[in-house]
Amino acid sequence: MASKEEIENKIRILEERMQRPDFWNDKDSAQGAVKELQNLKDELEGVGKYDKGDALMTIFSGAGGDDAEDFSKILLDMYMKFFDKKKFSYTVLHKNENDHGGYRNITLEVVGRGVYGMLKNESGVHRLVRISPFNAKKLRHTSFSMVEVIPKFEKIGEVKIPPEEIRIEYSKSSGPGGQNVNKRETAVRLVHIPTNIAVHVESERSQAQNRDRAMQMLEAKLFKLLDDERKAKEKGMYISKTTSIEWGNQIRSYVLHPYKMVKDHRTEVETAQVDKVLNGDLDEFIEAEKGL
Repeated sequence: MASKEEIENKIRILEERMQRPDFWNDKDSAQGAVKELQNLKDELEGVGKYDKGDALMTIFSGAGGDDAEDFSKILLDMYMKFFDKKKFSYTVLHKNENDHGGYRNITLEVVGRGVYGMLKNESGVHRLVRISPFNAKKLRHTSFSMVEVIPKFEKIGEVKIPPEEIRIEYSKSSGPGGQNVNKRETAVRLVHIPTNIAVHVESERSQAQNRDRAMQMLEAKLFKLLDDERKAKEKGMYISKTTSIEWGNQIRSYVLHPYKMVKDHRTEVETAQVDKVLNGDLDEFIEAEKGL
């Protein structure tokens, strides 16, 4: 994926060439250059064009059992309150819930103006420090969950993936549709073999619909990976294809004990008003993240 600067440089060279008096002497060459220029301008618009659109958010629990899965529920509630404040709509595409109301993982589709651009920097590991409600000794416990935000692709084929690189698995759905759905294997899981990136969708009524939506999600995940790699390359950094959900990788900490504080480790923005943040007041953090 070319950088914005590389695309702009190619556009400038082509536009300078088009100003020459002999540009149209070779009609075929000229038409090819005009087409290339338009493609480059389209590509330039594409660098960040998804910021204007919808997003898919997944919250994964790290190691730690009930505490981590409860933290994922806390994060989910925080984001849903934020979506409500912003008048965004959201639907659950897939969830893996435990017996205590916590989540091993859950995926939402979030719809609204500029959703992806607003949420994309929420991607990363989040850390919670508190007295564990699941420990009889009332000990302080640290939990980790990872948030992943990817753009919602409207159609299949925006990122080309060779069919031989995709493994398709089917299972019975726990989604809508009643008994008929549960009798058929309508849930779809796609795995991109080279990167081991996987998606699971069961929200639609038919296998074909779930497969199409899963394909859109897989392409979006690969787009996000390629985009992150491009940005890291521009900054002279190395990016791992897998982020460990553990200490040292967190982007934000939520401390409830022995003091109260929420701190973003990338922007250094922090507040003692933890309850306000967990009730969906994220504007201060998201505004600071826009420069990332």
